[in-house]
Amino acid sequence: MLIGFPSVAVPQEIGSAQGNPVILSVIASMPTGGGYLTTRAATHDLERAVRVSGGRLTVTPSLASPSYCSGATYLVFLQALEIANGRSPFSGALAEALAVKDQPDGSGVWGRWNANGPGTACLFRELQLGRSFTSFEAARPGDFMKIFWTGKVGRQEHGHSVIFLGLERQNGVEMVRYWSSNKPAGFGEKSVPRSRIANAIFSRLEFPANIQRASTLSQRDAYLASLLTQDSSFAEALTQAGARR
Repeated sequence: MLIGFPSVAVPQEIGSAQGNPVILSVIASMPTGGGYLTTRAATHDLERAVRVSGGRLTVTPSLASPSYCSGATYLVFLQALEIANGRSPFSGALAEALAVKDQPDGSGVWGRWNANGPGTACLFRELQLGRSFTSFEAARPGDFMKIFWTGKVGRQEHGHSVIFLGLERQNGVEMVRYWSSNKPAGFGEKSVPRSRIANAIFSRLEFPANIQRASTLSQRDAYLASLLTQDSSFAEALTQAGARR
């Protein structure tokens, strides 16, 4: 039985009550499969998929193949923002800020999104895009979700950037259903036992217009940048992200 995965109509604009349905509609339009890789070549493909052309941001998910988890969710994030922008591509300084240019972890928009730890949640806090929290009971289909497979955060973490689709039961086992780029197939849905997930942070897109602040975002989030080489804790991650339990 699937809990809380509604049928989706695509609104022309997104508000705080409509962000999740728009995200679900974008998922429905995404390619499937394509394979999963975290190589430099896969990042190069993502750069081609999210680039500035003629002064405007172009997002072409089919070019990001093979893909990996944070790239997959970032593609959905950008397309949802474009719907919120009246289906008009971003231009100028904002387009440059959103493009993928192999930014290191913690630097710029993509570098925050792609970082270890609470990257997406930290970005949402900085730009005031919406709330972040840890409660599965409060989660809704269409929330961005950072899964931590173990209690480690930072240098030793094992995580997964996904979009939450709901809770379901399979043979009496509570399962978490999500969409991302998953091993080995690539773009698609997957379900795992909730018991496999040590921790999670959900981020809900509520104020998409605040993405305009990205063009003046500080160059580097020192905490996120440090997680490449240093360990943190889940409690510190929540504090840094301004997330509630």
